[in-house]
Amino acid sequence: MKVTTPKSKLGHRRVDEKGETTYKKTPSSALMSAIQLGIGFTVGRLSAKPERDVLMQDFAQIETVVFPSEGTRETPSHKFSDFKFKSYAPVAFRFFRELFSMRPDDFMMALCNEPLVELSNPGASGSLFYVTCDDEFIIKTVQHKEAEFLQKLLPGYYLNLNQNKRTLLPKFFGLFCYQCGGKNIRLVVMNNLLPRDWKFHFKYDLKGSTYKRRASKAERAKKHPTLKDLDFIVDFPEGIFLEPEIYTSLIKTLQRDCRVLESFKIMDYSILLGIHNIDEAARERQQEGTLTPSGQMNSTVDSNQLATSIQQEARTPGETGDYHKMFGSIPARNAKGEKLLLFVGIIDILQSYRLKKKLEHGWKALVHDGDTVSVHRPSFYCKRFLEFMTSNVFKKLPGEKSYTLTSIITAWV
Repeated sequence: MKVTTPKSKLGHRRVDEKGETTYKKTPSSALMSAIQLGIGFTVGRLSAKPERDVLMQDFAQIETVVFPSEGTRETPSHKFSDFKFKSYAPVAFRFFRELFSMRPDDFMMALCNEPLVELSNPGASGSLFYVTCDDEFIIKTVQHKEAEFLQKLLPGYYLNLNQNKRTLLPKFFGLFCYQCGGKNIRLVVMNNLLPRDWKFHFKYDLKGSTYKRRASKAERAKKHPTLKDLDFIVDFPEGIFLEPEIYTSLIKTLQRDCRVLESFKIMDYSILLGIHNIDEAARERQQEGTLTPSGQMNSTVDSNQLATSIQQEARTPGETGDYHKMFGSIPARNAKGEKLLLFVGIIDILQSYRLKKKLEHGWKALVHDGDTVSVHRPSFYCKRFLEFMTSNVFKKLPGEKSYTLTSIITAWV
């Protein structure tokens, strides 16, 4: 199932005249079916084994299953070419899924029960992106170096999740590799930060850099553009305001996450920020008819039930460990006082400060102010990133002015 047809050639991604997508010359439809077949089999087989503690050697473990088209005693038959499916660190990822409160049957149901949806915007890397029909998971193709780096990162990721359960880092649910015809296509399964059935009035990719950090005309012409740092400063010159308790929790979480990324010499990561303007949605609702909180036509929403659920999550963020669990959102306001919901997460963390990045920074620094370019040494990148987020993006709601979550929900319906 495809959404639209974007650029015809980007990285390993190709789109032919008929709108069919391939990746490394592998049809996207065949890749989707192989992903579902491989994940369903490997995760299902692992769930039948008794649980145990994660050992250090588990992070380096790789399991390979062969899927011939005619099937075997263990694997089902299929209509595609023979392929192999590798599962990286399966026991470790089982632990991560449990930590994220994701049961094996729910995980397989989400990924394997319905066709995956191919997203239209491949990003600058030319990766393929698939989303599950329930909007819970994103499946992204990654380069060999990124997959290798993630596997090396897993022990530290394990340590961080045990110490810092309230994190904005990506939730990794699995790392896999599809092998067919001499080609390797590596895939990572992550949480989906921006559900498709919500209307986002603004969407930003923020790095804390100002060098070429303005969305292009082509990007801004899109129906749902992804804007950048300089665009945010223009759109929200006074920043976005949070209640003191939420602001403190969010900034502490960002600081902890950035320290972890710095310790692994990771840089060039971003904040993905989706903004749903509740008041603007209410105005749109008056013009177009009764809409749900996400901006879609639907039946009446039970405001009391929604308010109670979100208040239970947001009342004591330090205790729940995830103050935006209900919808993955954070209540906020803009400078006009309009009510907002923020969908926030750190993305693109698989970039380490290798020689290539050092050379890229050196070249850009010769032409521009070295402190403004996005590629930078991890310690400086971390400091600049946090300064931008606290100085330009997130602000504490001033004075005694406050608002209740009940009032936010009431505005929805």
